[in-house]
Amino acid sequence: MESLLGKYIDELQSIAVQAGLPKFAGKQLAEWLYRKRAITFEEMTNISVKGRQTLANGFIIRRTKPVAEARSADGTRKFLFQAGQEHVETVLIPEEDRNTLCISTQAGCRMRCAFCMTGTLGFRKHLTAAEMLNQILSVDAMIDGGLTNLVLMGEGEPMDNLDEVLRTLTVLTAPWGYGWSPKRITVSSVGVMPQLARFLNESDCHVAISLHNPFHTERAEIMPAEKAYPIAETVRELKKYDFAHQRRLSFEYICWSGLNDTLRHANELLRLLKGLPCRVNLIRFHEGVENAPKQFPFSDEQQMLWLRDYLTEHGITTTIRRSRGEDILAACGMLVNALETDQ
Repeated sequence: MESLLGKYIDELQSIAVQAGLPKFAGKQLAEWLYRKRAITFEEMTNISVKGRQTLANGFIIRRTKPVAEARSADGTRKFLFQAGQEHVETVLIPEEDRNTLCISTQAGCRMRCAFCMTGTLGFRKHLTAAEMLNQILSVDAMIDGGLTNLVLMGEGEPMDNLDEVLRTLTVLTAPWGYGWSPKRITVSSVGVMPQLARFLNESDCHVAISLHNPFHTERAEIMPAEKAYPIAETVRELKKYDFAHQRRLSFEYICWSGLNDTLRHANELLRLLKGLPCRVNLIRFHEGVENAPKQFPFSDEQQMLWLRDYLTEHGITTTIRRSRGEDILAACGMLVNALETDQ
């Protein structure tokens, strides 16, 4: 059956009328779904019993709990959710003053980046807005203090599933929805065009671009999407937008020894990103993790510190992002639905 979770308020109003309820019942439905976070129709006590029964006969709310969970020694938690006939993974990264949730937008991914374990799954399924929102609501209900931040950086390429991603973000940020600030949300992409341009025009959420190498030929060898969506063209498009104020633009950059952490690469990064207000996040590759691609030797601490300082000194704010959850395959590029084997 069709899910109510993920519906816009005008759609809920139409559904209410079709169920024989007054139009204002659509606003009540939105309140129950997005503010009171109802799991069953029985909880919606200001809607008539007959109306609730009619709704239950034609719709589901689409709230399900994770089917498995793993906990890392560093506090990271990974959850496995059922999504139709597929499974997807979601990662909670708790810190002292924040709880960040990394959700999946697809089951699997078609980008097939050579260093990414998720890419070995191939593309399995686009997730619906209801399936994305279910990841958020289910985890939010399980933790003290609730979620503070959201990143769409799990399985999948968000721009490949843009309609459902935008629907999810609208529900999250609309006053009739969850009322979140878009500044609490970051959406990742390898730079898929023209979908990225559409996203930039229709959403105010932060943007993170998976860069990993500034040279076209070298990036194409590890990221096949570079052939269709060159990073230079992506950056030219990004320069049309205002990132100097509240909206933040960042570039994700996994560091590999001798492959992308040299002076040559640093200078090309400076040339590529010149004049663009942004941040570069350097990421440690997975050290000693079974099944991780072996042709990508990780950069050592000293080289990453040098690269961070060199870029920062030349005008690009650069940080080193601590990898979390490697022991449970929860770090970037490690989501392969491994928890499914625990069922």
